[in-house]
Amino acid sequence: MNMQTAIAPAAVNFAAEDLPMMLPGRPKMRYDLLRAWRHFKELVKDKEDTSQVSEIFQALPWRGIYDAALSFLKTERAQEIRRTEPSLVAILDDHETLRKTPAGSLGHAYCDFMEREGLSAQGLVDELDKNRPADLYFDDQVTWYFNRMRDTHDLLHVLTGFGRDALGEQCVLAFTYSQQPSLAHLFLGYAGAFEVKKHKVVKVPVFHAVREAQKLGKACPRLVEQSIRELLAMPLEDARAKLNIARPSYYWDAHAKWRAAGVDPYDLMAPVQQAA
Repeated sequence: MNMQTAIAPAAVNFAAEDLPMMLPGRPKMRYDLLRAWRHFKELVKDKEDTSQVSEIFQALPWRGIYDAALSFLKTERAQEIRRTEPSLVAILDDHETLRKTPAGSLGHAYCDFMEREGLSAQGLVDELDKNRPADLYFDDQVTWYFNRMRDTHDLLHVLTGFGRDALGEQCVLAFTYSQQPSLAHLFLGYAGAFEVKKHKVVKVPVFHAVREAQKLGKACPRLVEQSIRELLAMPLEDARAKLNIARPSYYWDAHAKWRAAGVDPYDLMAPVQQAA
């Protein structure tokens, strides 16, 4: 098996018994603060430019990711999950199967969320792969671990209750930082909160909400190291209890205050229309 591969990751059998744990040649995780700041300024100009987000994550990585991945992969539980869940994309995008779980399950809630938002797990992969350097594809178990970090993003929205509004996205980033401590998560979460805070329609606990999300993420065991199949079959509230995910208070307080002031939290960052 080659150290690196130019073929799509989907062609790799991540359940294979002989799949190497970690191949040599992976890049060292180093911070490049100037690069991160440069791309953040471009992101502020165009918040829909996801290529800037990818650049920021490459500039501010989780420096302990290899140690964390290897520590988990060396366990019997990790190998069992790898054999039964080689691809979360295949599991999460199979809504027909997920709908067979009991009503009120995490699986049903996930399908409802993704269908309502017009999202798919494969869509996230396609979007992120546009800006992923080809030399970061490795046919090993660490890549499987990396993929799970990517593929659980929208599942976190459902488990935490944080929506896809501006504040909700910052809260998910802060929650994820405590799960996967890439400095990019923390930087983008708080920088984004600062942008939300600029909209002073009414005083709301923006930074309290982000900090609370960070604490919630710390209390939760790493989602990527759990059996996602098992969680999806559980009642939503039971899955939250299993993961120690409490209901966020400041986030919903912020939403209530915005709505009381006649502001839709999901339109908060929309550009102001100029009168003709």
